[in-house]
Amino acid sequence: MKNRGFGSDNFSGVLPEVMKALKEANISHELSYGSDDYSQEAIQKFKKLFGKDIEVFFTFNGTAANTLAIASCTQSFNSVICADTAHIHVDECGTVEKFAGCKMLTLPTFDGKITPELIANHMHGFGDEHHTQPKIVSVTQCTELGTVYTPEELKAICDYAHSFGMYVHLDGARLANAVAHLDVDVKEITVNAGVDVLSFGGTKNGMMFGEAIIYFNTKLAENTKYIRKQGMQLYSKMRFIACQFSAMLEDDVWLRTARHSNAMATLLAKEIDQIPQVKLTQKVQANEVFAIIPRESIEKLQSKYFFYVWDETSAEVRWVCSFDTTEHDVMSFIALLKEELS
Repeated sequence: MKNRGFGSDNFSGVLPEVMKALKEANISHELSYGSDDYSQEAIQKFKKLFGKDIEVFFTFNGTAANTLAIASCTQSFNSVICADTAHIHVDECGTVEKFAGCKMLTLPTFDGKITPELIANHMHGFGDEHHTQPKIVSVTQCTELGTVYTPEELKAICDYAHSFGMYVHLDGARLANAVAHLDVDVKEITVNAGVDVLSFGGTKNGMMFGEAIIYFNTKLAENTKYIRKQGMQLYSKMRFIACQFSAMLEDDVWLRTARHSNAMATLLAKEIDQIPQVKLTQKVQANEVFAIIPRESIEKLQSKYFFYVWDETSAEVRWVCSFDTTEHDVMSFIALLKEELS
């Protein structure tokens, strides 16, 4: 790639703080499978962030964190309710269906956000052996469309799900960006809102690899160590995931990087909004910008600054900013866009 593009925050490299932590963890021998000091240190930092009464399990990637979290809360006759844009439904190759055996019940949304009113469409068939039994609502924060749930919106979903004896999973691949946008304590959109289990993202925010499953409803974690092993996610050299989280949580590095990527997306959207031929399609609340641009310009722009087409039929595209996106990157892309559309 000639330039830093806007395809995904997965495209970026690794934070200097993370690389330093990996090098330091590589000096000597350590106990394996999470019994090392680095893993215990990271868990203690998560407990400082969320409270002492939690359980933490590290995984390689977000698909595993989501799937194992859901599998630990369900049986094969259960169903999972989520937005029709949810990553677990669209971009994880049916892993929840295969590994947990659960049916996905999706909800159409314009902005990626589900509500109790939408969830109510699937609140039937309880106790009927002919129907899958809804057991968990999965919410993405930030959503796949870059929008952000408020603490009140999340609490309403959790209260509604709990009233049916159901659980709430939060896919937090970009949780840091949501916290940065809302400027709230992370507990306000997780444990205090009533979330039962969280997939805490690291890779999109500057780690080399690794995510964490965090249980606030700790009874759900009873069998997770076995499920993680069966799911091939029990890393023998666990310290290399854990040390990255310790580096991210130290001095709020995870929030600093998210604030920066959000700010770059806000700048990009502000400049985009001044171009008549381009139409923003979603509120820009985190590090993603969605817009419709002239179809004939897409390929040429992609050759210089790569990005993905989100909707082929409408020529809607997605631009994502990362921790290492610079103002120069943004303004250079804007200049190219203006030149192409002039």
